[in-house]
Amino acid sequence: MNNNQKPLPSLILCIVLDLVGYASFSVPLLGEFADIVWAPVSGLLFYKLFGGKMGLLGGGFSFLEEFLPFTDFIPTFTIAWALRYFGKEKHQVSIIKSMH
Repeated sequence: MNNNQKPLPSLILCIVLDLVGYASFSVPLLGEFADIVWAPVSGLLFYKLFGGKMGLLGGGFSFLEEFLPFTDFIPTFTIAWALRYFGKEKHQVSIIKSMH
């Protein structure tokens, strides 16, 4: 983990946050209104959870994904979790291989 990177949030939390965004998608018309409220909250939560460049870029993407109609199905938080988790794992494996 580099010095700017926050600890990885839990996968369960990321899935729950994606489900909250998806729930608004499942309610026609009311869902799009709820997205006006959820979009900035989602972007801010993403930034706070992931921090650094990923938090900034992902928070902006999360905001747009929730704000734009018909894009709520994208599991932004879970995708970011996987990128961080598997990226970290790949980095650890390369360190171990370089020690041998």
